[in-house]
Amino acid sequence: MKLKITSPIVTADWLRKHIKADNVVILDATIKKVGSLEGGLENKSLIPNTIFFDLKNVFLDKNGEFPNTIPNEKYFEEQVQNLGIDKDSCIIIYDNLGVYSSPRAWWLFKVFGFHNVAVLNGGLPKWIESGFEVVEEYTEPLSKGNFTANLIQEQVTNYQQVLENITLNENCTIDARSNERFLAKVPEPRKDLKGGHIPKSVSLPYIDVQENGQMKSKEELIKIFDKINSENKKFICTCGSGVTACILALALEIVGNTNYSVYDGSWTEWASIPNLPIEK
Repeated sequence: MKLKITSPIVTADWLRKHIKADNVVILDATIKKVGSLEGGLENKSLIPNTIFFDLKNVFLDKNGEFPNTIPNEKYFEEQVQNLGIDKDSCIIIYDNLGVYSSPRAWWLFKVFGFHNVAVLNGGLPKWIESGFEVVEEYTEPLSKGNFTANLIQEQVTNYQQVLENITLNENCTIDARSNERFLAKVPEPRKDLKGGHIPKSVSLPYIDVQENGQMKSKEELIKIFDKINSENKKFICTCGSGVTACILALALEIVGNTNYSVYDGSWTEWASIPNLPIEK
């Protein structure tokens, strides 16, 4: 029987129970933390049967002007097929920092129309803490998959739409960067990038929707989002370069809110385009 995901996150216990299911595909989407030496690909511990999902070198627009730009539909489809992923696969994604870059990979699948996908809550640290088996080598796909991609364009926001919203105020823009970066109290990790934030955006650091490397409970997240957006506007998730914005997207999905999009270029694009308004 093929497994179907009913939640955007799964526990380490759940994955251990279902790890040998026929259609389960386990992906490691680890990247280095922006502005930090913490984490990264040098970690040799892996969950068994893991395939590497390369966010920094494969699953992006290689010709994009800004980092982590979403690739086109055909390219994404081909690269996912190369990982042996099928239309009926059940994909579980993790990273070695807890929940950091795995939501970016999760969001890519969602935005390309694939929904049988979840993030491992707590990631590799939680798996290891639970005492479960680890290995040192990635698994290589045995054959090409039949995965298909269908881009859901309305889940991706561009800078023109964000700019328009400053006047219209129809959406609630939430920024996953630290409050210090939001207020330009510390420099941006990317050299020569201006500090500050998009006018009328709200600071919601991604660490505020997490606790001990795991996502907070549905009840806690509901309180956070209700306080920010009591009018139930559509959320636009942004950050430095489109990675941690997806943690906020994941948090919204946990509370059952699918009325959101991700500003893919995020602050790196916004602060690089001349004459766009910036607040500090």
